Amino acid sequence: MSLIPSILGNRRSNVLDPFSLDVWDPFRDFPFPTSVSVSARENSAFVSTRVDWKETPEAHVFKADIPGLSKEEVKVQIEDDKVLHISGERNVQKEDRNDTWHRVERSSGKFTRRFRLPDNAKVDKVKASMENGVLTVTVPKVEVKKPHVKSIEISG
Repeated sequence: MSLIPSILGNRRSNVLDPFSLDVWDPFRDFPFPTSVSVSARENSAFVSTRVDWKETPEAHVFKADIPGLSKEEVKVQIEDDKVLHISGERNVQKEDRNDTWHRVERSSGKFTRRFRLPDNAKVDKVKASMENGVLTVTVPKVEVKKPHVKSIEISG
């Protein structure tokens, strides 16, 4: 593996090595506050939890991919009767002094997603379930009553 000198200092980098699995971070040497840059790097993969939202005639259905989390690590809340709030946290795995880590790719940290619900959402009947790392939140819709039409006979 060839090492290429870094243009940002005395560190050496293998950024151009096609067989390297290291990811180059162009902001690594900038003077960002440690808490921001470290947490952003550690949580970048987990923060962007993907959610599908589809509307059926009966309900709004949200499906979120959150692999590796149990239902106890995920919260589903309705805020102010109009916002669906899905959040959770994956904790950092504790290290054992006898373990030798070769690579850590599974991210840890918190995620949160918010969705403004339409006026036809029945927020008091929301249901959530989790199976195989997919959270499904079902928000029933208020039944729209069709106007009752009564024909009136015209006399005359």
